[in-house]
Amino acid sequence: MGCNKEFCKDYLELKAEEASCCDLFRIFYSCELEKKNFLDAPEGTDHKIQGIRRRWIIFASVSMQRFLISVRKPMNTVGSKIELCLNYPSCNGGLLRLFFNIILGKEVIRPDMKSENYTSMVGKLDWRVDLDKTINMGDSHYGPSLSIMAAKLSYENEAFSKKVITQNWQMDFIKLYNFWNAYQEVYTTQAIMFQDKVEDSNLVVVAFRGTIPYNADHWITDVDLSWYELAGVGKLHAGFMKALGLQKNTGWPKEIEESPDQKLFAYYEIRKELKRILSKNEKAKFILTGHSLGGALAILFAAILTLHEEEWLLDKLEGVYTFGQPRVGDPQFGNIMKDKFNKYDVKYYRHVYSNDMVPRLPYDDTTFFKHFGSCLYYNSLYNGKMLEEEPNKNYFSVLWFFPMLLIAVYEFIRGFILPWTKGSHYREDWFQKMFRIVGLVIPGLSAHTTIDYVNLTRLGSVLHFTQSAANQDCLKDD
Repeated sequence: MGCNKEFCKDYLELKAEEASCCDLFRIFYSCELEKKNFLDAPEGTDHKIQGIRRRWIIFASVSMQRFLISVRKPMNTVGSKIELCLNYPSCNGGLLRLFFNIILGKEVIRPDMKSENYTSMVGKLDWRVDLDKTINMGDSHYGPSLSIMAAKLSYENEAFSKKVITQNWQMDFIKLYNFWNAYQEVYTTQAIMFQDKVEDSNLVVVAFRGTIPYNADHWITDVDLSWYELAGVGKLHAGFMKALGLQKNTGWPKEIEESPDQKLFAYYEIRKELKRILSKNEKAKFILTGHSLGGALAILFAAILTLHEEEWLLDKLEGVYTFGQPRVGDPQFGNIMKDKFNKYDVKYYRHVYSNDMVPRLPYDDTTFFKHFGSCLYYNSLYNGKMLEEEPNKNYFSVLWFFPMLLIAVYEFIRGFILPWTKGSHYREDWFQKMFRIVGLVIPGLSAHTTIDYVNLTRLGSVLHFTQSAANQDCLKDD
């Protein structure tokens, strides 16, 4: 399915499911890739993807998608079963009571995915739900610390999220949304909104759900190179835009027609809700945040606000905090967004932990995708520094493999040390330790979980800088 020419004349869509083994090898020598079944692009696109490096990037993207497609069903089935099994203890009064119920033949309650006691696999990988009580509003750590906890909570169901926000955090739960994802053609774009009330000042938080660990379709989105070029804007990731609310025939109109059978789109619904809530208090601000794919949606949401010149909302945007965020656009888009963000004073903080593989996807290239804004990079000791780009920006490197492996070994050992040196809040249970072992096989995978991103907001060095200074630093090599 090609892109409608009314809003996009230049585009590239990879259709990995239609690529044969022979097609994979043809990527390296074919002169007219746009005529192949697995690649949809207008005529004349071929000259933009010449060169062995760019052909390799396309090959790697299609190959990884083909692999994920082949394991999609077992990956989703096994992952969901594991998640269900992990919830049996909490739904049956604990592991010990569950054990005795099984031994004595008593009834065992099957976990209800909509229950306030049910947590996602992300929640099982990082059991912490309480905010750090040593960090208060106004502290340098507050924005990132609240944001990563909100991003982590966005993976959970409504009942669990509401309980944590109202009881543990003493804040006002607004809503959990499920929006239409045109990339997957199903309601899978999830976001939560809540409000922190302190005297006369309100802070609204919008957190987008990220990549579910066992959802192959989410990983396919992360590695997909498909893009649409918007006139005067640049190339943007097709999958992320479709997940946020890209309109099939018109792209990003400022307003869309509402009707009873209209699908719910994330950008338009959240924007409308923000205007309604923020209009009640002139002092109110809001935060956009997300982990992984959710981070891409958060920064893309802010970018579309600037394109629509939503000055009133942008003035109330306290900051965009992303964690382990993949790339969303090309260098042209990045340069335009830096100018727009400076104009509207939009603060953008992109956190990257150590060897996390997702911020290094899709692959960095001037024709395809490139990060913009400053990278707040934290190493495995949680020491932070501001960089233009994270080290080993494309992840796959022979030179980096052994250093990454050594760091993965250290991260596994560190899980036994942190509880003794920093307190029980940094304890990693058996499931977390097992996932650290996976990181020994695929270095950078276990580094993508929220465990280390929560840790770096609490233990990491605070990075003080102004947004304008950060953007100027990033412009040095442009």
